[in-house]
Amino acid sequence: MKVKNETVVIEFILEGFPGSPQMQNFIFVLLIVVYMVTLLGNILTIVVIRLDYRLHTPMYFFLANLAFLETNVISVIVPKALLNLASKKNVISYAACMAQGYFYFYLFTTDFLLLSVMSIDRYTAICHPLHYSTIMTSRVCVYLVFGCWLSSFFFLLPSTVLICRLPFCGPNLIEHFFCDSSSVLALACADTQLIKLIALVVASIVLLGPLVLTVLSYIYIISTILKIPSTEGQQKAFSTCASHLTMVSLAFGSAIFIEVRPMQSSWLYTNKVVSVVSSIFTPLMNPFIYTLRNEKVKEVLRDGLNHLKHFQKV
Repeated sequence: MKVKNETVVIEFILEGFPGSPQMQNFIFVLLIVVYMVTLLGNILTIVVIRLDYRLHTPMYFFLANLAFLETNVISVIVPKALLNLASKKNVISYAACMAQGYFYFYLFTTDFLLLSVMSIDRYTAICHPLHYSTIMTSRVCVYLVFGCWLSSFFFLLPSTVLICRLPFCGPNLIEHFFCDSSSVLALACADTQLIKLIALVVASIVLLGPLVLTVLSYIYIISTILKIPSTEGQQKAFSTCASHLTMVSLAFGSAIFIEVRPMQSSWLYTNKVVSVVSSIFTPLMNPFIYTLRNEKVKEVLRDGLNHLKHFQKV
């Protein structure tokens, strides 16, 4: 394989979003609104959890980390897309493309691992409530989150190094709105079978591993909940898991669809739509799913607004 200093292509052209100039303007405005709402919602989630002692529990610690993660996921994609839409030039440098592709998959890998950790937390809380506080200590929670970030780095390191060493000497049009690795590999002037094999193995591990762990956790969780004698107790237990299950469905569902999709060009548009769901829609929905479906978070927000109104009157 040729080394990177023989690379001829120094920039790539992103295909971007289809449509007329009017449609491009609409997408630009829509992306700005979605981006600002996503940042505001996720940052507000982090601040509320950090400031209110009632939310200083493992579940909300993981939720704050998930909100931080979703903020970074959308920030890797949307600002560059907005810049391209505003300038009408869908150009990205080689270095920026490599960085965007790496951080996109790095953050999503961390996302999958963190969601599986959150399922373990729910399993421990519901199936072993008497031992929950001794199992899910602050130190254990920090180690679990740190492990998610560190594991993702090592999972993606081999394929990232190989991709950065690929020569690009021909077409430079990436048929996507960001530097998706599969689209970038299609432009390489070298054999990419080894990289694709490594990527397939890594994708299988980081998708199927956390998914199987999550499914197993919820099998035990549902089994335990059904043994609760009161209907009210069952509903309360289910409500603590509903938000997490929604996020799991969105994240894993879209990722698995992209991985198993046919590679024909007729599926490229569908691929873009699913990528929008995973990288833009899911981070947007994260604070709404957890805030609107979580009574304790809503209670904290109501108390905060009441204190703010009282302060303004004074």
